Parts: sequence; C-alpha cells; structure tokens
Amino acid sequence: MYQIKVPATSANLGPGFDCMGLAVKLYNTFTIEESSKLQIILKGTYTSNIATDETNLFWRSANILWKKISFKPIPLKITFNTQVPPARGLGSSSTAVVGGLMAANAFAGNPLDKLELLEIATSIEKHPDNVCPALFGGVTLTVMTENSLIPRILTKNPKFKAVVIIPDIMLRTEKARNILPKSISRQDAVFNASRVGLLVDVFLTEDYDLLAVATQDKIHQNQRAELIPGVLEALQTAINSGAYGAALSGSGPSLIAFCPNGKELDVATNLQRILSSSSITSKYLILDVDPDGAILTKY
Repeated sequence: MYQIKVPATSANLGPGFDCMGLAVKLYNTFTIEESSKLQIILKGTYTSNIATDETNLFWRSANILWKKISFKPIPLKITFNTQVPPARGLGSSSTAVVGGLMAANAFAGNPLDKLELLEIATSIEKHPDNVCPALFGGVTLTVMTENSLIPRILTKNPKFKAVVIIPDIMLRTEKARNILPKSISRQDAVFNASRVGLLVDVFLTEDYDLLAVATQDKIHQNQRAELIPGVLEALQTAINSGAYGAALSGSGPSLIAFCPNGKELDVATNLQRILSSSSITSKYLILDVDPDGAILTKY
C-alpha cells in the first residue's frame, strides 16, 4: 500500500505564463493498494465530478506510464482525499496526474526518476507550470526545449505567506485559455520578458518589494479578467493593503497574494470585499510554500 500527498500549485505568478509556478501547503492525498478490480473511492471536501471509472485522470495517467515502460497494468483500489478545489486555478488536475504517475512508477519498481516523471506529466498537462512545483516543491521555472525539459527550483522556502482567495465560481482551464489572443504585440512581449526576468531575480535575491512590478502581466491576466469580475481591482487592492505582489492563480478564478508577516488578514479581507462588490463570494487560505513537492510513503 502507498500513500501519495501532492500539493496544490499556483501557476504563472503573473508574467511567467505556462512556465513558472509554486507549490503551497494544501494537499490532495491518494491511498493506493492492489485490488481485484479498479476501485476509486472519493473522500474529502471536493468530490463532485470526479470520475470513478477508467476515465479517471489519476488512473489514465498511471496507465500512460505503464504503457511507456511496457508494464502490465495492475488493478488498484484508489482512495482520494481531496482538499484542493477543482477548476479554481490551484492545480487540482495536476495533483491527479502527478499522483497517478508516482503510483504507477512505484508499483513498477520505480524505474523512472523525477525528471522523467515530469516529462510524462507535461505531455499530459501540455505545459509544466503546475506539474513541476507539484513534483519538486518550492518556486519553479521550467524551460521546454525541443527534446527535453529544464526544471529549475528558484527557492524552497521564500520568506512570505501566500494568501489564496478562492471565489465560489468555477472556471475551466479550456475556457480561460480560449479567451486568449492568438498573437501579442512586440511591446507586450518585451513587457512580460522584463517582468519574468525580474520575477526570477526577486526569488533568488529575496528582494520582495519588487514583486509589485515583477508580478505584472500583459499576456493573459487582463484578458481573463473579462471572465472574473473585479479581479484587476482586487490585485491592485492586495498591493495597496500591504502585499508584496499579487497575481491570478493559474487561469483563475483564484487569486494569490504574496504577503509579509502581519499583512495576511488585511489583504485577505480587502480582496474578499472587492470581489463581493461584484457579487462574488469567496473564502481565503493563508498558506506557506510547500518545499518538498509530492511525497510517496509505503506502508
């Protein structure tokens, strides 16, 4: 029997579109044991719309790995304990992908290392911004080349709290991606390139006062704001309330603000106030960055 604990993640961090992300201490946990047939048992806070048959993303991911290494599939009993809300921009699907790959790898005798797992996970998710921090923990940057991935862990334990605002609305990644333009201007490309460089520097040097600029974006946040009323005002309000910086979490609708100690509650309540003025209720979590990524325990 194995237990796999996979952290929630926040992708993009503003300008790092499809390549940057961080893990936070909020988890989906999967308990896996051999069985006579596939069994998927759902527990936890979020159980709606999770498939309990062969179409389940965890199970499909496991089978992709087994097929890749020519390993005969094993029927499993998989118990989900889901604490990461789905369709909120917090990497719920990535927890299933990473969990499924790690389970399949374990039952096959662990023939693949983490980088190989990351490559398969990226092929499933199409981009590495969530799956990389889910696997490795911390704040990550992942470069995709023609034939490989280059993951970099920028920091494991940044000196800030992550305030996550989770609106009571769902936003599927496909919808949030389809709203984006097919091309961007040279001016916007330069804007984002400079902010990504600054964002990496901030995490390396811990000069967090620059996060207000480093989390600015021209590629996706303004466009996705059309789907989430009040989001741009909320991001500015977070900074005005004492956050170092703030961004849309992944494709949204959740928001993430990077806060010094003592500012978390002010930032959270003011963000909720802005969203409520647009008739959006929400909850907030104050979280540390997870330094370890997904952990597998054998029983």
